[in-house]
Amino acid sequence: TVPAVDHRPMLTLQQATQLTVRLYGVTLTEISTLPSYNDQNFFLVTKEDNKYVLKIMNSKESMNPTRMEVQTLAMSFLHQRGVPSQIVVPTTTGKLMSMEEIDCGQGAQTYCVRLMTYLPGKTVAESPVTVQDLYQIGKLAAVIDTTLKQVSLDVLQSNEEMWSLSNIPLIDDYLSVMDGDPLQKVIKAVVKQYKSLVAPRIVSLRKGIIHGDINDQNIIVTPSANGRHEVSGVLDFSLLMIDCYVFEVAVTIAYMMMENPSPLDVGGAVLAGWESVMVLSEEEKDSLFLLVLGRLCQSLVYGRYNVTKYPDNKEYLLTTAKSGTLLLTKLWEMGKKNVERKWFTDAAMFIDK
Repeated sequence: TVPAVDHRPMLTLQQATQLTVRLYGVTLTEISTLPSYNDQNFFLVTKEDNKYVLKIMNSKESMNPTRMEVQTLAMSFLHQRGVPSQIVVPTTTGKLMSMEEIDCGQGAQTYCVRLMTYLPGKTVAESPVTVQDLYQIGKLAAVIDTTLKQVSLDVLQSNEEMWSLSNIPLIDDYLSVMDGDPLQKVIKAVVKQYKSLVAPRIVSLRKGIIHGDINDQNIIVTPSANGRHEVSGVLDFSLLMIDCYVFEVAVTIAYMMMENPSPLDVGGAVLAGWESVMVLSEEEKDSLFLLVLGRLCQSLVYGRYNVTKYPDNKEYLLTTAKSGTLLLTKLWEMGKKNVERKWFTDAAMFIDK
């Protein structure tokens, strides 16, 4: 069998430095790698002490430059309206992105290269966030999606993405990676319930452009008073798509629970923050539990599947595995009624402080 093409860019620090100098005409005093799922990110410091992130997209997604343009446009649109998103720095010839043919040791492939401003702070995964912080994150997610209603981005495809929550049934095709794991049973049951309870409703749920990946690695916070944090950055618009608004809430809840020491307190805070901007319908609320579980299932199954493809990136790909397994088991055992009661009671008691 022919080995599958590895779409991930694997530039050396030297290649990345030369690329940056050639495209952006800056002199670097520092360069280091940042984590990524299947792209490549470099942290750069120039001699003027400006900080940037060089983002090199995998060659598969680089085949769709229009989608990159849309993401870049959305980021600058949000930034102009007060959302702390990165902005893209043009090349010396004024281009917002550059398609570069690079050989990373497996023959030349074309990668989309962009230079973005660096946003200071730490990820939510590295920070002890409070429920008040989670409220702000839920609110910000809704602000992003409401703001994006003003942009017409018809080139965005809806639901073609395997990570879309409308594609939970696709998990079935990858379930063999969970063979022998007791969790496989729970995942099968979640997918089954999703098919009968959530799938038929999707046509009637409100849709629009969503970020699609508000996770604990993509939200940057900086400490403010009383142990709280301020959201100082939203990263990674690569899953920007037209999808159901309630999916955004579910994805945010699922990921914010991951590293949280008291995960059951997360849902109500995120939901209250979101609803301070956009109130969910009864139907949307009723789908939330299975959608959150669905994202945990996607994360576990696809993470494990990708490890079989990219064993060298195991640690990053399986970041959600340990806490995700515990969470999924716990929520499933508690059941929909009990989890919803906790989330909705917490949300109702929330006051915007």
